[in-house]
Amino acid sequence: MMKKWRVVSVVAALVTLCGPAAAQQAGVSATDSEILIGNVMPYTGELAAFASIGKTEAAYFDMINGQGGINGRKIRFLTYNDNSDPEMAARQLRKLVDEDKVLFMFGSFGLSSNRPIKTYLNEQKIPQLFIASGDDEWSDPKDFPWTMGWQPAFRAEGRIYANYIDAFYSGQKIAVLWQNDQFGRDLFSGLQEGLGDLSRMIVSDITFNISDRSIDSQIDVLQASGAQILVFDGAPAVAALALRRMAEIDWHPVFLLDNASASIANALRPAGLESSIGVISTAFLKDAGDPAWKDDPAMQAWSSFMDKYYPDGDRADGNTVFGYAAAETLIEVLKQCGDDLSRENIMRQAEALKNFRSSLALPGIVINTGPADFRPIEQMRLVQFDGNTWQPIGAVLESAFLGSNH
Repeated sequence: MMKKWRVVSVVAALVTLCGPAAAQQAGVSATDSEILIGNVMPYTGELAAFASIGKTEAAYFDMINGQGGINGRKIRFLTYNDNSDPEMAARQLRKLVDEDKVLFMFGSFGLSSNRPIKTYLNEQKIPQLFIASGDDEWSDPKDFPWTMGWQPAFRAEGRIYANYIDAFYSGQKIAVLWQNDQFGRDLFSGLQEGLGDLSRMIVSDITFNISDRSIDSQIDVLQASGAQILVFDGAPAVAALALRRMAEIDWHPVFLLDNASASIANALRPAGLESSIGVISTAFLKDAGDPAWKDDPAMQAWSSFMDKYYPDGDRADGNTVFGYAAAETLIEVLKQCGDDLSRENIMRQAEALKNFRSSLALPGIVINTGPADFRPIEQMRLVQFDGNTWQPIGAVLESAFLGSNH
């Protein structure tokens, strides 16, 4: 198996996140032979379910290098482990800038991991591209012109669920189980915004911590509220705990599961596929397990890629599709750069994606950016789990519905 990603544990003392940076950081470009890219991922710890994003991206760059690289330059992808710890992530990101001298950051995971370094990177004019997080913070080109997200916004996803509830379950009682951090708050806020006056139908909402090993008590309280709809927003492992507990107590509300946890490998299979039938979520990428895509050339190419470059990857893990599609988007940016791989031009080309369609995106979903538009993907569709795959249950929802502010 080809394993060329670097997963490095931090051993250095905490480095301050403030203070002046070396003047030579500005204006750094690629060498004639190499493009050095930095990344931080939770390869261990409570969020390790998302490690396959970084592993897939590393494997994708191996494939690109095997094909000759970008205009003859090979990609060197330094991806460090943060052990699901935001403080460690901040240290690792700072190390990538100050010691490894990476050209730019790509695809690092999470809100709390990326937030501490955002100001520093913007001060030094170092691109922080396609962050693996749907927080609104990554779409602020006026104040942070060097930081850009990739996936749809969590708040927009909350609005989608609100619209679905209003359309099909109006008047029914709603319960919300959400992760006690900004990720959880964003989706919950979007749900409340989308419901408007119908927010009065939320009869109970309870939080949990990412480190919780049991949420039986929360599920029991939510069941006692009389809710007929349960919206879940949190990590895959906790989603599995929720589904298992609901099966144990024979509670079967309409279950709306956030996109980040809509993983057959990391949430539904551990919960029990039988117990997961009927779960509703959102999608913007193809489901590798859906037989509808078995003859799709793009999914066949993805399957061949997995065989050759990431054979240990779980085909049921949607994060492998996410990592592939995100890396594919970055390669489009680098191709657009031509021979000018300065930081300034990389950011300029990231702002100039026009109707780019990842080969693994669902039909109708395209990527567009601009100097005032730092939300590459603003479309999603509702899907429902049938016991084997995610099946579409609605049309693609356009950016205007998702509440875009541009």
